[in-house]
Formats: sequence, C-alpha cells, structure tokens
Amino acid sequence: MKGRNPIAVRFGKNLARVRKLADLSQEELSVMASLHRTEISQLERGLRLPRIDTMAKLAGSLEASTDELLVGIEWQPGQLRRGGFGPTEEEG
Repeated sequence: MKGRNPIAVRFGKNLARVRKLADLSQEELSVMASLHRTEISQLERGLRLPRIDTMAKLAGSLEASTDELLVGIEWQPGQLRRGGFGPTEEEG
C-alpha cells in the first residue's frame, strides 16, 4: 500500500467490510448505488476517495451510516499558538 493515501486505504477497508456484511458483490452495490463497478473496486483498494454524494449513495445502498464507512478516520485539529515576546533567562 506504499504511496497510497492512508485515508483512502482505511475508507476502502471499511467499504469492503460493510459491503461483505451486507452480502453484496461489488457489481450488486454498483447497480444499487448507480456507480460503475470499477469505481467500487478503486474505492475498496484505496486508489481513490469518494465525493460526498458518492459516500451518500454507498451508505444508502448498504443501509449503513456514513459513520460506519468512516471508522478509524478522525481529524485532529492542529495547534494554534500566538507568538509573542517573553522574559529571557538573565545571565548570572
């Protein structure tokens, strides 16, 4: 999985897991979600990330929540710190 986006890889694993739990083939899911089967394959292999409308189609077709498709994917905001002057250590 070298060189692939780790978020895409995680999403792909989630999608494959939820699809298999729903007992659907990639072909069946593609028909239900109005997507091409190769798109399902690319998503599951972590080669691409879905657009929001695609995620909604997948979740609806799988009768799953988007949360299930996003398990293990979490945003952690960066730290914001203002700069400023402060006292320095005085030389002895």
